[in-house]
Amino acid sequence: MLVALAATSMVALAFLIPLAIVVKTAAYDRALSEAQKQANALTPTLVITRKPQDLRQAIATTRYGGQQRLAVHFTGPVTIGTSHITAREFADAVKQARAIVAERPDGVAYLQPIALGVNEIAIVEAFVPEEQLTHGVMGTWLALAGVAVGLVAGSVFVADRMGARAVSATRALADGAKRMGHGDLSVRVPVKGPPELKEVGRAFNAMAERVRHLLAAEREVVADLSHRLRTPLTALLLDADTLGQGMGADRIRAAVTGLEREVDEIIKAARSGLQPESTAVDASSVVRDRLVFWSALADDQERPWTVRGADHPALVPLARTDLTAALDAVLGNVFRYTPEGTRFAVALVHQADLVALVVEDAGPGIRDTEQAVRRGSSGGGSTGLGLDIARRVAESTGGSLHVDRGPLGGARVQLRLRRVTG
Repeated sequence: MLVALAATSMVALAFLIPLAIVVKTAAYDRALSEAQKQANALTPTLVITRKPQDLRQAIATTRYGGQQRLAVHFTGPVTIGTSHITAREFADAVKQARAIVAERPDGVAYLQPIALGVNEIAIVEAFVPEEQLTHGVMGTWLALAGVAVGLVAGSVFVADRMGARAVSATRALADGAKRMGHGDLSVRVPVKGPPELKEVGRAFNAMAERVRHLLAAEREVVADLSHRLRTPLTALLLDADTLGQGMGADRIRAAVTGLEREVDEIIKAARSGLQPESTAVDASSVVRDRLVFWSALADDQERPWTVRGADHPALVPLARTDLTAALDAVLGNVFRYTPEGTRFAVALVHQADLVALVVEDAGPGIRDTEQAVRRGSSGGGSTGLGLDIARRVAESTGGSLHVDRGPLGGARVQLRLRRVTG
């Protein structure tokens, strides 16, 4: 609409300005042409007689004469009728011996010379007031402006109707992309609009269908793999029952039970698809529970550890299993990649709209922090998924993951999680 408004306005102005000038010039020329006719009407009288009484009667019979706008000047100087010019202008007209126009403050005077003899000349003056020079100009200008406004409005309306198809199709594509980004894989967009947008709509629908099939296949594969783990897991649980009593046996049985629970959660998550349940968990509670689990292994390996900030509630928009998996991935790296006896610390830093879950150790640290958080990359022979799991959990809340070197001298991993407010 803006493009049509700008283009048609410039085209209208390009025609309106010259037309306005032509209309004004035409009105001016028309007024002078009428003055010339009125002046020439006295020519027959001047040829026949020069008596003032006859000339006054002839002037009175004309329209300009009745309006006191017609006069005859002789070189006397003698003037018959109503004059609007000066002596200099009369002298200029006599000297030039041709029709001239004398500009006056309230109009123009048309001066027509008429030869009466060998050395005798008369000047017929026809005065045209200012309002006659511009008669009808304003009305014509208003009519032209109305036509221009109508044309501009019509072109804008047509452009709006033509663009509505493209705008509607684009909005439908944007809405479909937004809904798909929120996890609705069933969304499809109508194929409408210009040919290019129709092609985009078909491509979007094909992509959405492809993504739906791929994710469905991926969920089935994950669920199938998880089910296939049940057989060796059941055997492991039976073997753990034969270990008898003791702290070591209890820890193994608890670990196997926890593994079985995690497999169940994986199957459930795989079957549920992309629609997340709106839930929240107390990060302090998760930290306390997981440190109870990891403390037994820490005591066996003689690892000093501390925890702080876990005595205040901190609700974050995560499922308990997700936050547990992220914390276990970070703590598991501490036990896996630092020597036994290495100190570690866990802290919850509370802010107004943020909770920072910090895990740091006194080990050798991480040489390449950027590679460490890259999915599938690892410098230690692992799968490289541990920190990536933690990163995705943090980003799902609108937070982030940061890895650097902490005060203990080793690696420091910070999961910055957005709080649940209100």
